Amino acid sequence: MPTIHLVDGEKGGVGKSLLTRTMIQYCLDKRIPFVPVETDRSNPDVAGVYKGICQYAVFTEDERHADKADKIFEMAMSKPVIVNLAAQSHRAVKGWIERNLLIELGRCEGVSFCKWFVSTGGYDSLNLFVQSVNSYGDHIPHILVRNLGLCDNWEHVDSDPNIQNLVTQHNIKVVDFPKLAYKERNIIDQHRLTFAEAREYKEFGMLGKQRVVQFLKLAYSSFEKVGIWHEEVK
Repeated sequence: MPTIHLVDGEKGGVGKSLLTRTMIQYCLDKRIPFVPVETDRSNPDVAGVYKGICQYAVFTEDERHADKADKIFEMAMSKPVIVNLAAQSHRAVKGWIERNLLIELGRCEGVSFCKWFVSTGGYDSLNLFVQSVNSYGDHIPHILVRNLGLCDNWEHVDSDPNIQNLVTQHNIKVVDFPKLAYKERNIIDQHRLTFAEAREYKEFGMLGKQRVVQFLKLAYSSFEKVGIWHEEVK
């Protein structure tokens, strides 16, 4: 069953595009057929890096242009789709899913949804995560992505009874997304490098390239703990 992977976080600057780019490289390295989709019109950095393979789509609450996201579901009929969501797109995405009865249609056509919610661990970020889970219930499984690059101590989340009850109630999987060293991250962003290019980038030197390789190794391990990509391979 192909999956539409929605990479969300609702806020800007939480690490959605970095997670998306890492997920794209994971699929390329593992030879998993997929389609990457960029929906961030103001800062399409995922499409800027993987411009040769990235598709574009638009989520909007304007009914006159509401069909501009339909290609996402159509493409998911044959292979997994990774969607980089723009900030503040929750209402538009939810409207698209509900208006087109996509949960029910997906069951009939063999297409499922999964939301990777990237969080900084801050109050606003966690509150938006709770809102997203409550909006979809068990109809769309959520994965809470703890961005270690923006918060390295999650004890306050682990000890929060409301968050933990929500995680247990909806069987939410929680994964850690590793920190990418600032120097390498800045150069990768500046030169629009794919991670395949970054692993061989001479200016990083041996240790810089090793840090990129280690980052990918840890990120891939987190993806595989979820188990979803194993299902895609099958």
